[in-house]
Amino acid sequence: MQEGMMQGAIAVVCGIFTVVCATQDFDFFMNNRKAKFFVNIFGRNGARVFYGILGAVMIILGIVIGAK
Repeated sequence: MQEGMMQGAIAVVCGIFTVVCATQDFDFFMNNRKAKFFVNIFGRNGARVFYGILGAVMIILGIVIGAK
């Protein structure tokens, strides 16, 4: 596997994980100390939307990186 494809695949997997955790509202994900910052700013549902968008961007970037 080429280096770009591997990096793209990792980004896609991380993006899928982020989207799934945001949509399913997993406590282990949303109560993480790093996520607490966004939960405090946006509220729990706002943080879920933020992480959903972030995950989608990661998926798109992973596909673009892997396609090169």
